[in-house]
Amino acid sequence: MQTTDYTVLCIYLVGVFFLGVFFSSRNKSTDDMFSASGESPWWTSGLSAFMTMFSAGTFVVWGGIAYKYGVVAIVINLCYGISAIAVGYTVAGKWKKLGVKTPSEFIQLRFGSRVVSFYTWSMMLVNIIGAGVALYALSNILVALMPMDKASMFADSTGHFSVYWAIVIAGTMIILYTMLGGLWAVLMTDVLQFIILNMAVLFVIPLIWSNAGGWEGFVTNAPEGFFNLTQTHKYTWYFMVGWVLIHFFKIGAEWAFAQRFICVPSAKDARKSTYLFGALYLVSPFVWLLPPMVYRTINPDVAPKDAYILACQSVLPLGILGLMVAAMFSATASMVSSQLNVFAGVFTDQFFSKKGTVDEAKKLRFGKICTILLGAFLTAVAIAVPALGGAEKVIIDVTKLLVVPLLAPTIWGLVSGRIGAREVWVTAGISFITGAVFKFILHKEGTVIDMSIGVLLPILTLTVMQYFNKKDSKGWNNVQEHQRQQTEESDAKPESKASSLPALIVSICLALCSLLMFGLIPFNPSEIMPELIVFGLALLSIAGAIYYFYKRNSRLSN
Repeated sequence: MQTTDYTVLCIYLVGVFFLGVFFSSRNKSTDDMFSASGESPWWTSGLSAFMTMFSAGTFVVWGGIAYKYGVVAIVINLCYGISAIAVGYTVAGKWKKLGVKTPSEFIQLRFGSRVVSFYTWSMMLVNIIGAGVALYALSNILVALMPMDKASMFADSTGHFSVYWAIVIAGTMIILYTMLGGLWAVLMTDVLQFIILNMAVLFVIPLIWSNAGGWEGFVTNAPEGFFNLTQTHKYTWYFMVGWVLIHFFKIGAEWAFAQRFICVPSAKDARKSTYLFGALYLVSPFVWLLPPMVYRTINPDVAPKDAYILACQSVLPLGILGLMVAAMFSATASMVSSQLNVFAGVFTDQFFSKKGTVDEAKKLRFGKICTILLGAFLTAVAIAVPALGGAEKVIIDVTKLLVVPLLAPTIWGLVSGRIGAREVWVTAGISFITGAVFKFILHKEGTVIDMSIGVLLPILTLTVMQYFNKKDSKGWNNVQEHQRQQTEESDAKPESKASSLPALIVSICLALCSLLMFGLIPFNPSEIMPELIVFGLALLSIAGAIYYFYKRNSRLSN
């Protein structure tokens, strides 16, 4: 990276930090910090959920698969869109109708305190590992782009920025804005990150496409099987079906996503936000996985994990490479900050749940301390990722074997009264023990075995117990009573409305990005000028349109 790229990256990081500081003034209570007081617009929640699925690991893992295998990487990611739309149709609105402030509050009502503790620790471990892998992947990207003097304390033995320091600095930045701004900061930085990510990727595509010789050059130079929808030994149709089921449970029940359904004003908004999330995932993989696929036809001899950033580095003009790195930081920050915020909220609720009336300021302070401690743990996990087998193996293995056994009972508990705490323990116990036997004793693994144990076994276990249980559990009755009380209280209050502030912030951020495009013109060759002008004008037009609707809605609400 050049000085201009570093300048762009630094401007972005400073902007994210001040966004966290700005939203810190809105955090008057834990309700503000962990559920945005139920005032998030549906589109903000949807974009945030979309970005929560992203990370630098997306570029390293899925970008590497796209470079190595081709179209199959797009098919894998389309599975997320199918899963999200199914969640929107079935359970997203149910989360909002519950009247809870956090997902753990529902688990407490439905299954009891022991299950909450089990879910808190097990899900935290799974998700913190995933977020740690993402932070590690981001740090590898930064290392590849930042050569420096070996004598520097920040350099490694190869003369590049040290992975260790990259993890520590990036992790600290994310922890700070999440701790200061709470869920509002997470939501708004997610929207900002969505803008920057797509702007950077859209800039890459025409340039790298031209370098590859257009469609004819791409098709001619692509390796055999590059356009197959599946991959024979690993990513089969059986894997794809399992991946859809896994992510139905993940998006429908994982706390970071459930939090997005809770923070909007109504059940209808929760459904709309999930449909937006799903629709984006049915389109976007064709866009953001294209650069490493095209790069394979230009340079077939690089490590797959480095393909995405090398593709960008080969074509991006001065300043825009810094913007691409900012986009990758953005994607990782979105995932990490979401996990930090949701689990800090869970620990805060659990710690104060039996203490009666508690000073809200103390709860808020405790929530911020939890955010810092969880962030420190996550940073340590990121440093340890190489010892765990690498990014791709960790993400796919953890997802295939652990997600459904942990999350399927929550989905079941949302729609059926016939399972309780016992069924949670039985499902997790059977699935985890069977998985451990096959993986560590019999040393058997592979797509069919992993998907059968991690997906089919827990679903079959719950189905059997559902069939033999003839009465509703006590927890189901607790949820129904809580929902009835919350409905009565909400009927007595003015109808909750989505905040218009996010629209204003988005319009301002887009206008600033437009100015950045124009500001980069003097630092780049004249042949790049048309692209910079087009992007700058497009961003300015979108910013103006959003601001117009913001002002109009503000007048109507007054």
